[in-house]
Amino acid sequence: MATQKFSIEYDMRYVPVALLWNYISTPNGLGQWFADSVSATGSEYTFTWSKQSESATVLSSRHSVAIRFRWHRDYDKPSPKPYFEMRIAKNELTGETAIFITDFSPAEELADARELWNSQIETLRTRLGC
Repeated sequence: MATQKFSIEYDMRYVPVALLWNYISTPNGLGQWFADSVSATGSEYTFTWSKQSESATVLSSRHSVAIRFRWHRDYDKPSPKPYFEMRIAKNELTGETAIFITDFSPAEELADARELWNSQIETLRTRLGC
């Protein structure tokens, strides 16, 4: 099944970049909004939801800028290989922070994938108070 790349931008208001980075790059931070629990050994992360776990590898990480993961289930997929990325941007003029999500989804599940990100980011916003 072919996947389609999509991107979404979310306004995070005036959340400090360092705080947002902690929430998107550490097991403790991700466990507060992205999954029920998260553990990591080196670049291998395990995400658990309702007693079901999925593992992902950090493909790249640039401190306070972006982190990119690939689910282990996606390693054998044809190119382009799917990944999900969370990228932080700060507007130097206004001081506002945004997070950009890039992910892949089968075309027929694209609306559901977007809705899942919307829900997860809303949980993150609530945790951050923005």
